[in-house]
Amino acid sequence: MIDIEKCCLVVVDVQGKLAELMDGKESLFANIEVLIKAAKALEIPILCCRQNPRALGPTVPQLAELLDGVEPVDKMSFSCCGDAKFIEKLNALKATDVILCGIEAHVCIYQTAMDLLDRDLNVHLIADAVSSRTAANRQIAVRRLTAEGANLSSTEMILFELLKTAEHPEFKELCRLIK
Repeated sequence: MIDIEKCCLVVVDVQGKLAELMDGKESLFANIEVLIKAAKALEIPILCCRQNPRALGPTVPQLAELLDGVEPVDKMSFSCCGDAKFIEKLNALKATDVILCGIEAHVCIYQTAMDLLDRDLNVHLIADAVSSRTAANRQIAVRRLTAEGANLSSTEMILFELLKTAEHPEFKELCRLIK
């Protein structure tokens, strides 16, 4: 199970017009919003990446507002790990577990997850917080990543895994996020 003391949330490329084309975008955005709010409540570090923002635009407004104070890593590589600034930030956290969400599941999420797995990190792929333009591409990415060793989870599942107990000081706050 995930170690709350050694994890981080990585939000990948939820930007501009591309984000608007995602399959199930409303639930995708809502679940990523819950993950960001939960990470903040639990004081889990957040890393945010943007793929070529000059071409794809900024992070969608509803998430950008929540990510205020989180300096985004602008990248050209599909994998977040292809950017030295991302690796520097990740290494500084000394995280063993990465909660991964964003787009597109079959490109940037897939390649990032594979690179994180190669770095011997535990990748928690949040299935209801990743998407692609087509459901088929999303499903293929999720299947392939679980076969490669990523831990498949959902937004609600990871929240309760992080809390471990109903006695956690943030239990009520996080429960409000998923109701």
